[in-house]
Amino acid sequence: MQTPFMNLTFCIRTFGCQMNKHDSERIAGMLEGLGALAVESVEKADIVAFMTCCVREAADTRLYGQVASLKNIPLRSGTPLSKRIVAVGGCIGQRDGERLVEKLPHLDVVFGTHNLASLPRLLQSAVEKGGHHVEVLDAASSFASELPASREHEWAAWLPITIGCNNFCTYCIVPYVRGREKSRPLEDIVEEAERYVAAGVKEITLLGQNVNSYGRDLYGSPRFAAVLDALDATGVERLRFATSHPRDLTDEVIGKFATLRSLMPALHLPVQSGSDTVLAAMNRRYTRDHYRALVAKLRDAVGDIALSTDVIVGFPGETAKDFEDTYRLVDEVGYHQVFTFIYSKREGTPAASMNDPTPRETIQARFDRLVDIVQKRAFEANQRDLNTVVDVLVEGASKRDTGLLSGRSPKNQTVHAPLPPGVSAEDLAGSIVRVRVDEAKTWYLAGRLLDPPTRP
Repeated sequence: MQTPFMNLTFCIRTFGCQMNKHDSERIAGMLEGLGALAVESVEKADIVAFMTCCVREAADTRLYGQVASLKNIPLRSGTPLSKRIVAVGGCIGQRDGERLVEKLPHLDVVFGTHNLASLPRLLQSAVEKGGHHVEVLDAASSFASELPASREHEWAAWLPITIGCNNFCTYCIVPYVRGREKSRPLEDIVEEAERYVAAGVKEITLLGQNVNSYGRDLYGSPRFAAVLDALDATGVERLRFATSHPRDLTDEVIGKFATLRSLMPALHLPVQSGSDTVLAAMNRRYTRDHYRALVAKLRDAVGDIALSTDVIVGFPGETAKDFEDTYRLVDEVGYHQVFTFIYSKREGTPAASMNDPTPRETIQARFDRLVDIVQKRAFEANQRDLNTVVDVLVEGASKRDTGLLSGRSPKNQTVHAPLPPGVSAEDLAGSIVRVRVDEAKTWYLAGRLLDPPTRP
């Protein structure tokens, strides 16, 4: 079947969360299904799509810079188009809509978070008619998971179970650009997971802005524990999920880490601040002690569970004492990984109108001090795996050394090991190998393969 996309190439640039990565795979699946060819560089692309995030101010700056730079990149030799087609979607597309075209006149297509399925039609109009084509919907009528996908790795899959968010943290734009929370029926989730397992997928990551509240809109109360049980029963080897809101993390879900075969011993549990005063101003609806109690329960369930978190430094009104509370919490928990951010004002959120007289240099000093303790505790956390054997899901070759394989441990640590003679990283990609850990650094483990495979 001939389509307007035959002989066209496309490139997708993805920023932000795992949901954007999932959406990008759906866009790739749609375009490939229509005959377009994926390429890795914008220089070779007839169509460039940006999947954007608007959580941080830097994301806006990066997008505008990259879109503007495309004007100076010549078209590839042999392209049937007279100009490169540029599309912007994701959260910035949803938030700004027509305003993007006003600021970036050479932009061709703008689409939002709720209408991925419209993109081929919008691109086709841009190819055949020229001009600007903008479509942003207020709500989604279906889940993007119903669209075809071209996954980055055959052995790993994102699986959204909810879209949207009902929490309305005062600093966060997500509920305004992703909409209100909506859960998928459990049978749909299980059916998709079973297809992945049958296709050889080793690891499934469940996605949602707050997976712990799954099912509240469908069943009247959260049923995330039932999702974990059902996914474990599919036979998938590794199961993960993101992201968890501490307010909704139940004892039942915590208990699943101890009882489910497939559920990996790693959890991202964003704390944002260790100060009760700041947590209240953020509308997080839990306290420092509540969070600490969750950590204790998780470690009762799995003694060496790998915890990661998000922390915002410099939220409006944060005092020296508030920061010390955060610092002491991070020091106490000893996370494997902490994503640290300096507060970024997002227009349209309640926090954007909060005044803060704290000098920027004070906030930066706090941030630098927090990073130091994060790195110290992450190094110590990885030392616990020194001289142990870990099962590693191989992702490919190390970006820094193609003679090393790179993969993920059950605790989601990056692990490197030398490749056996005559065996390439591509030979092992998607397989689970055993690695004896001889070296434990802050952000990775390194060791040697046990029972090294030979070339197939």
